[in-house]
Amino acid sequence: MLEIGKGVDIVTKVGGINTREEALALFGKKMDADHLARIEKIRTTPALLKIANAAAMCRPESIFINTGSDEDRQFIRDLALKKGEEKSLLMEGHTIHYDLKEEQGRIIDRTYYIANEGEKISSLANQLDRSEALETVSERMIGIMQGMIMVVGFYIRGPVGAPVSNPALEITSSTYVSHSAEILYRNCYDVFDNEVAQVGYFYTNIHSEGLNRPEDLPNARVFMDRSHRTTYSFNCTYAGNTLLLKKGNHRFSVDKAVYENRGNELSEHMFITGIEGPGGRITWVTGAAPSGCGKTTTAMAGDHFVGDDLAQMWRAPDGSIRSINPECGIFGIVADVNREGDPLLMNCLRHPGTEVIWSNVLIDENGVPHWTGNGEPKPEKGFNFQGDWHQGMTDENGEPVLISHPNSRCTLTSKALANYSDQAEISSGVETRIITYSGRDSDTMPPVWVAKTPDQGVAIGACIVSAATATEVGATGVRRAPWANAPFIPGSLADYMDAQFEFFNHPDIAPKKRPLLAGLNYFLTHEARGGIGKKLLGEKRDVKVWLSWVERLVHQEVDVIDTPIGYLPRYEDLKRLFGQIIDKAYPETLYEKQFSLYIDHIIARIDLQTDAYGKDPDTPQALYRVLETQRKGLMVLKEKYGPIVPPDRLIAGTPDDAA
Repeated sequence: MLEIGKGVDIVTKVGGINTREEALALFGKKMDADHLARIEKIRTTPALLKIANAAAMCRPESIFINTGSDEDRQFIRDLALKKGEEKSLLMEGHTIHYDLKEEQGRIIDRTYYIANEGEKISSLANQLDRSEALETVSERMIGIMQGMIMVVGFYIRGPVGAPVSNPALEITSSTYVSHSAEILYRNCYDVFDNEVAQVGYFYTNIHSEGLNRPEDLPNARVFMDRSHRTTYSFNCTYAGNTLLLKKGNHRFSVDKAVYENRGNELSEHMFITGIEGPGGRITWVTGAAPSGCGKTTTAMAGDHFVGDDLAQMWRAPDGSIRSINPECGIFGIVADVNREGDPLLMNCLRHPGTEVIWSNVLIDENGVPHWTGNGEPKPEKGFNFQGDWHQGMTDENGEPVLISHPNSRCTLTSKALANYSDQAEISSGVETRIITYSGRDSDTMPPVWVAKTPDQGVAIGACIVSAATATEVGATGVRRAPWANAPFIPGSLADYMDAQFEFFNHPDIAPKKRPLLAGLNYFLTHEARGGIGKKLLGEKRDVKVWLSWVERLVHQEVDVIDTPIGYLPRYEDLKRLFGQIIDKAYPETLYEKQFSLYIDHIIARIDLQTDAYGKDPDTPQALYRVLETQRKGLMVLKEKYGPIVPPDRLIAGTPDDAA
């Protein structure tokens, strides 16, 4: 069980400052009169102590208090250019940031939870005893900001006033990190004290890039102190390792949902988007997918964009499920972003008017960014994260060198998107009626299927399997990705799963507001369905049809095929929606390939999950009941129709045939 406040608070122990008076005395030495006046307006003494102890530990030359004003934001932009953390590009408001070529993703091998004695930590994560973490932080963070400016920002992870928004401090010597925070999060300097008073806590993030040298990367670390809701990050620059308002604080929010408010809220790795239905109604959708598996593309397929990566969800007094986006911007992977699949995002990236921080893409001789899969002519040469590049370039093994890293990113405000919804800023959140789960599954599940019960829906999330992506350094192969959230679940998966079952089965959810839980998969390939090649069996834009079908099902406007894995769409409905939604023909032969059940593949997936979860004796029994029922139903189908069951066979049968 997680105990908040247990064990020594490392930054306080190292910094040695314990009173407001001591904090203000240090600030007087590190700040000019203007910034001292700014910090004196903050009345939350624990926040002042965190800032003061971070300064005492890191020993910056001066401290800059960022109020979020236009002048402060410009100071940060200018300093990022002066320090060389960013460089200006041809288009106004565009800059490029390069991480070290050895740090192009999350350094999961150097990321640890700080553990107290007897505390359960996820079996998928690294942990470090508190005493060892104290020793490491003392050794590597004392004096790490010498000669630098420490920038302090006050942020809120979510709309001001929302019951599940999280106030947080970002303390860093990196102006790239501060610049990114100003785009991705809401600066709440003016209301920070009120927000902390409302929720009773805040998160703290302390980071320094140090000297930013390749030889320092083996000593880079990311520590999450769950007990004191504080992160430590040093000797690294990639935003996933340093901008810990994002995934670092997301972990703390997962803890809060699981251990402090179980059954009443969730913190998920999900997009939020609105789908328009007949009559102009808007049905709100959240959806989980591992990083690099299409969350941004799926979010942009909606008509009303709220977010593409994270969602805080809770059960409102009226019995509905509500969702907010902790962020207000996009830190999006640009690989394969192009006019065909992502026209709205491309408009922001290729036309003036939007502030964009690019990272790790190629910049040509004219100062224009280029990336893999953008659908545009490649330049002859340029500069990317590893240095000079030219067409035909190969590495030491003779392999082609890509024009940009697969995990190259763009950072921009959500408000720049043409389909941005102002509902993103309402404190009551959006009423969520659809929740989806997906991964890079090339050969098993159909493009869309809907759970018949909340338990079956929780099982869909628990059983995501996905090909590894470039978002994690050194990751390869196909592996389990529970809820697409496993890397960010600090405690046991069994506890997290129990919280999911309790939340979606809660008796206070109004029957007419209960969300549908569904699986999505637009990564099926031709070779997996009897064809040739690894090309997708469909297009990225098809996802708008899959979401629209579930939207119609929520409002009981389409029929379904009842199968052991859940409800599948009927061909007539999809054919009509393809024409109406994206003006595209949808042949029945393609439908049959996409929605035939490949029984042996699905059963192998079920057995994989049963064996994996069986290693934890605390796994809720509800999961096994769902998987065993599905397995038995699939075996009945196989005995009756063979290993590949097309949709017409499923329609010909009855639910009892597969139960």
